[in-house]
Order: sequence, then structure tokens, then C-alpha cells
Amino acid sequence: MTSKNRDIENRLIQESLAGDQLAFRTLYEQLSPKMYTVALRYMNSDHDAQDVLQDAFIRIYRKLSSFRFAGSFEGWCRRIVVHTAIEHLRKSKSAQFGDIEDIQEGVDPKSLSNLQLADLMKAIAALPDGYRTVFNMYVIEGYSHKEIAEQLEISESTSKTQLFKARNQLQKVIKAQK
Repeated sequence: MTSKNRDIENRLIQESLAGDQLAFRTLYEQLSPKMYTVALRYMNSDHDAQDVLQDAFIRIYRKLSSFRFAGSFEGWCRRIVVHTAIEHLRKSKSAQFGDIEDIQEGVDPKSLSNLQLADLMKAIAALPDGYRTVFNMYVIEGYSHKEIAEQLEISESTSKTQLFKARNQLQKVIKAQK
């Protein structure tokens, strides 16, 4: 983000904090497409992703005063969207996290790079909720297994197992498309 764009964003945040609804709407319009994509990676349907997006922006609005202008506003919003999606999954009890099973070596993470982005996103979306959640948090959002375990209230080994199973399932999709 350029310095000028960051200045505009910071001004919009300040105006939103002062109660300017139009300023917050502008922030929403700028960020909602990216944040919707984040929500959709965690949820099974467009409807659920829209619910997460709406709840997340309500939280963003309510917590706006806690943004410290120290880092990226987009990153700050992304974390809120991820946390909101996880809460939705937890409440719906649709995300099932199995216990650790025997983990085999041999997953080739480079094979994921051969898949077209749209196909990869479809394959990720088709993963069971638990696999998809851990995969997104670890691979896309960059959380550690410890952070994932804390947020999802699972063990680190379960997080690792879910990631392993997600990668295996994605690898099967890739091999089937060759």
C-alpha cells in the first residue's frame, strides 16, 4: 500500500471513530471483497461466508478503537474475519477434528503448485471443515500449530494431523486431474 493510500485509510479510520458512517462504509466497500474471500475459504457456502463477513464487520466496527495504527489495517481485519469464521464453525459444530492417527511421510507439497488456482480453491473448499480450517490457518494465514491449537481448542498434534490429511486429500485431487 502506498503512503498516500495508507494516509487515506488512516483518515477513514479516524473519521469512522468520530462517528462518520460514510467513512466506515467506504472502508467496508474497500475491504469486503478481500474479507469475503477469507470467509469463504473457511465456510462451506456463500450464505455462511456472507454471515461471517457481516458478523466480522460488526466486530470490526465495535473494536475499531482498539486498532493501534501499528500494522496493516487489512491484516487486523483479516484476523477478525478468521476468528469470526472459527467461532461460526465452532457454534455450528460442523468442524470435526479427529484425534491423531498414524502419520505417514511422503506428502509432496510442491505438487500443489501444479494445480490451477481456481481448481485448488475448489479442492480446498471441498475439504471437510476441520481439514479446511487447519489448512487455511496454517498454509494461507500463517498461524503456527500452537496458535491453531489454542484457537480451535485442539491439541497441536491434532492440528498437525488435520493439516497432513488435508494435504493428502488435496494431493489425491491433483493426481486425479493429471
